[in-house]
Amino acid sequence: MAGLRRLPPGVHRHAGRERPGHRGDRHGLLRGASVTAARAGSRSRKTKETDVAVTLKLDATGQARVSTGIPFMDHMLELMAVHGLIDLTVKASGDLPVDQHHTVEDLGLVLGRALDEALGDRGGIVRFASITLPMDECLVNVAVDLGGRPAFAYDLKPSERIVGSFDTTLMPHFLESLAQTGRLTLHVTQLRGGNPHHLLEATMKALGRVIDAAARRDPRRAGKVPSSKGRVGA
Repeated sequence: MAGLRRLPPGVHRHAGRERPGHRGDRHGLLRGASVTAARAGSRSRKTKETDVAVTLKLDATGQARVSTGIPFMDHMLELMAVHGLIDLTVKASGDLPVDQHHTVEDLGLVLGRALDEALGDRGGIVRFASITLPMDECLVNVAVDLGGRPAFAYDLKPSERIVGSFDTTLMPHFLESLAQTGRLTLHVTQLRGGNPHHLLEATMKALGRVIDAAARRDPRRAGKVPSSKGRVGA
């Protein structure tokens, strides 16, 4: 997982967009109950192995209702929502007596699809964001490009494989799945290690923050696609 890996883009339906220059949106960030519905996504996936449903709203308040059957994953998704000001509802069940792999991977796939739907045509968004975030002794950088090109790079090195009951080797599978279906480039870089719980907590807090920052609307773009090509994606 250490190197950059390009993934094939998916095709998803797009959400509607509210008009630019909404009254009361002095900074163009479009935060508030009157506009969140237009920046929302709801997707699900059901297989013989898992049943996952995700609903999210951008420009929100960070309310999270998460139940995956994996307590540590619930905690991580709640952190992402709270620090990214994303309203998030997740309901998942899976073949956990076998292992956590299918559930964690499908959580990433469905979350990415819901995010892609919420972003719509991505017109007027900031597009890029990067944050370096500490959690006690740990320090992580997370960078994102919402330009429609799926790619993923990851070099976290948790000092222990199991945190609580969670297998930390599944975190890159979750994030890579999110990058693939969310049509985004995601880089996760460990700057300083330590407690593995702290390391993953810093990562998920930072992920929420960069999604929030990159998805914000820039009023100077007036809804234009943030690309010199005139379109997002490859």
